[in-house]
Amino acid sequence: MRTSAFLYPWDVVGDPDAAARVADLGVQQVTLASAYHSTRALTPRHPGHRIVTAEHAAVLYPPDPARWAGRALRPRAQSWVASDDPYAEAAEALAGAGLQVHSWVVLAHNSRLGAEHPDICVVNAYGDRYPWAPCIAQPGVRAHLVDLAVEAAVRGGTHGTELESCGWYGFAHLHAHDKIAGVGLGDAAQYLMSLCFCPDCRTGYEGQGLDAADLGRAARRALEPAWSGAGSPETGWSGVEKLLGAGLAAATLQWRAAVARGLQESVVAAVRAAAAPDFQVLLHADPAPYRSGANVGVDPEHILSVADGVVLPCTGSDAAREAVLGPFAGREGVLAANLTVVRGMGGSPDTLERDAGHAASLGANELRLYHAGLASGPDLRAVAGALSRLGR
Repeated sequence: MRTSAFLYPWDVVGDPDAAARVADLGVQQVTLASAYHSTRALTPRHPGHRIVTAEHAAVLYPPDPARWAGRALRPRAQSWVASDDPYAEAAEALAGAGLQVHSWVVLAHNSRLGAEHPDICVVNAYGDRYPWAPCIAQPGVRAHLVDLAVEAAVRGGTHGTELESCGWYGFAHLHAHDKIAGVGLGDAAQYLMSLCFCPDCRTGYEGQGLDAADLGRAARRALEPAWSGAGSPETGWSGVEKLLGAGLAAATLQWRAAVARGLQESVVAAVRAAAAPDFQVLLHADPAPYRSGANVGVDPEHILSVADGVVLPCTGSDAAREAVLGPFAGREGVLAANLTVVRGMGGSPDTLERDAGHAASLGANELRLYHAGLASGPDLRAVAGALSRLGR
């Protein structure tokens, strides 16, 4: 099964052994970050550093001044990798080791953009803004994301792209110094906390026959038991319906799904128009349409009519893999099972062979490994062994 490992350019730039080390794992491809959010990353094998702090969301190549001239929303360049074009430098080294390079593009997740332009952010039912989550219902945001996707995806020497957060982002966010775990919110409450009430979304709800003020009050009433600690957290779409009522829930999802579909269709069409005919376009996705975040909620039939395939979160139990792969069963396209192989991040490199086999039995036809740059030496040795056995 074709396998790709995720990497950051700073895992490769300045390390002459990095590309060969990744190739020796037994992967055929690398999914290399070209536009990424802020992060603090360990580089356990790099000869020049051990920690890279990406202070803000940025592109890892020089953005085209002509494309962004005069525009308020534009990508920021990075300053933490000692290279004029970290993506290109890393991609060249990886290709030289026989690896095919695909770009990894993070779209609707950008705290720098939200901090500079608070009006573009998702606004929850309480009036709180989420600076990490640009609202994809806003025309200016959509235009920015489409152009960012084209520029960041179609880089020299790149054969395809994987688009992360190409849809709604919401409440859930691995924020620096997070302090939100004091109240246990199920994913139903998280959906309510992710509903946006910016002016564009208010107008959108009205188009669904909803009064935005009434919807906000209903969401706050539904969330009150979570704040008071009454009852167990509700989960699944049935939990959303229980909290909000089936009619209100369906109307909100209809609006949000239409917006997300429109963005995905526009982004994929623009990338394909700019790329070679055989350029592959995949989306990081979840088959539960109400989900938001890095793996955006999609309708399986629709998304596979738009993109060449999906990358699905498959780390964890058999039941977790069945839940995400099951809705895609029997459908044409790339179904890439994304398995975390970093023990310290909840991954299980020792069960990679077994987990990959289980994913394949459910229809997965490719693997993604998160993350070759972050993994320890023992993690990588376990990965190499598993891939060697899978390739026999």
